Amino acid sequence: MTVFILYNQWYLHKLIIKYIYWLNTVVFLFNPLPCCILALTTTTRHSCKFFSGKMGLFKAAGVVYKPVEEIDLGPDSNEFYLKANVKAPRMAGFLVKIFAWFLESRIIGTLLLYILKRNNLIHKLVSNATLEEAPMFVPLHPFVDLDEQEVEQIDSDASPAERVQRAMNCLPLTLEKSVDDSNSSSFRRWTIADYSRAYSSGEITPRKVAEQFINAVHESSRAALPMSFFINYDAEDILKQATESTLRYERGDPISALDGVPIAIKDEIDCSPYPTTGGTKWLHKVRPCTGDACCVMRLRSCGAIIVGKTNMHELGAGTSGINPHYGTTRNPYHPNKIAGGSSSGSAAVVSAGLCPAALGVDGGGSVRMPASLCGVIGFKPTFGRVPHTGVLPLNWTVGMVGILAGTLEDALIVYAAISGQLPSHEPTILPPKLLFPLLNSTNPISEIKVARYGEWFNDCSDEIRICCSNALHLLCEHYKWKTVEVTIPEIESMRLAHYLTIGSECTTSLSSALEKLDFAELGWDARVALRVYGAFNSKEYIKAQKMRKRQMLIHKNIFSKADVIVAPTTGVTAYSIFDDALKTGELDYINGAALVRYQIAGNFLGLPAVTVPVGYDKEGLPIGLQFIGKPWSEPTLMHIAFAMQVSYMLL
Repeated sequence: MTVFILYNQWYLHKLIIKYIYWLNTVVFLFNPLPCCILALTTTTRHSCKFFSGKMGLFKAAGVVYKPVEEIDLGPDSNEFYLKANVKAPRMAGFLVKIFAWFLESRIIGTLLLYILKRNNLIHKLVSNATLEEAPMFVPLHPFVDLDEQEVEQIDSDASPAERVQRAMNCLPLTLEKSVDDSNSSSFRRWTIADYSRAYSSGEITPRKVAEQFINAVHESSRAALPMSFFINYDAEDILKQATESTLRYERGDPISALDGVPIAIKDEIDCSPYPTTGGTKWLHKVRPCTGDACCVMRLRSCGAIIVGKTNMHELGAGTSGINPHYGTTRNPYHPNKIAGGSSSGSAAVVSAGLCPAALGVDGGGSVRMPASLCGVIGFKPTFGRVPHTGVLPLNWTVGMVGILAGTLEDALIVYAAISGQLPSHEPTILPPKLLFPLLNSTNPISEIKVARYGEWFNDCSDEIRICCSNALHLLCEHYKWKTVEVTIPEIESMRLAHYLTIGSECTTSLSSALEKLDFAELGWDARVALRVYGAFNSKEYIKAQKMRKRQMLIHKNIFSKADVIVAPTTGVTAYSIFDDALKTGELDYINGAALVRYQIAGNFLGLPAVTVPVGYDKEGLPIGLQFIGKPWSEPTLMHIAFAMQVSYMLL
């Protein structure tokens, strides 16, 4: 037995040596929906005074950041773009288990985590850095009523149904479409307006739609490659809601345009009668769901049919949507490709046309990434614009409820339903006045300035770069908008600070549960994520919040030159699902780093952002273009996204 133990210790030591090059070239980047594990990445160093000092084994000199007012944000700035150069093998199956075992071991794991943080610039750019800014713990922006074009102000005390009607009044006129698509060979998603018209005309009833929905979900789960859209759905509850809606239409008294419309909810948001699992097998046991989240209550009050809890990456700790407990959500454009995470089910169910819209949670692109990969709209409002009550508190200051929809118009309708006054215990009780964009205006918004950071914009696959560049050129040329070339400094530092924040907040929120948890109930990739999340201390968290304040000031200066920032939504399109990852999850840091490249500012700085489909790669997989707006500028952002949607449809 002693010889056997010694042999196994020797063998594990050899495995450590074998993969040490990998461990020294990668850095865990976490992008949750609320938090998703990404990559231990290495970086390419450019010549600049920004980096100074030597890295010893136990000490890494920190960067001394110059004052924000001294930073040149122009296109010819000497600030450099620190490009992530990920060199790491994909790991799944047995290798993921071994890596998790290394990290969870008390001595080896602690040493590995220290080396990883040091060698991958966390110590240099954040932990030991010198910043003069005070920490900003919550990304609350001044309550400024912006002077926006072509908008309608909404009464703050309007009910959700009243807000939905006001949003409907803002939509452009569309041709009446019959719900009978039997003569059409092309796939077309129904919009909320399609459902409303069909119900009102009697062409179909909510009950019939519910029956077809249940059949479609059932068939999708029995396919050769199960789509795994949902963690939980209750056919009886769906039919009950649909019957009640049908009766309202028969009486000629629908509540709103959302009455009878199927809406899906990510399983990170409380929604009766379902447990809120967060993609785990255990979280709902220690945190039972006692009622609807505020955003769900508002949708119900409009008559929407809540059709179930969509699948997600476990604890939001990944970008792929691979869940070993509830199955891997697959991309409707290609079932062998990922849907993206962590709001994978919400994106896929909208993309497949089963729902016109769904709710997700976006803590690091977890709404926008899967929306882009699945070819739908992904919209994340300003931090504090929509209520967060009833959402799993995995990361309080970066995770925000977001909307996935087939069209920008449908995103606006759902936004109208869930926005408005916030519960008194939330940090933003009285946000700026609520404005809706007049998408039906005959006067398109003018003199829009779009900020573009060339090196960052182009840090993606060639197909995405060309597609997004062409879409941006078409948009600005058609509307006579101006592209402003800028420099956005310290993107890598912001990414690491965001990662520190997510990790610290996630482990803190789960600390009492994790103390009693049998880790065998966790997926292996989630175990890796939580081990790394737990490696940060209070000093590092404070430094990360200093970086947040610094980047908020930098972006404020950028927005003094432009109305929005533009970038591709992801650096790659949906990649392949491999069988070896289905039971353990996977660590694919190269693709993961590319997926989150453009996501961080929206979450860490609390900015509104939207992704719009603009094309496809050579495999027919969707490509998205993202616009990041000023705080509280949702109407302008929606105007721009709608203009992009219209321009794309005319291609």
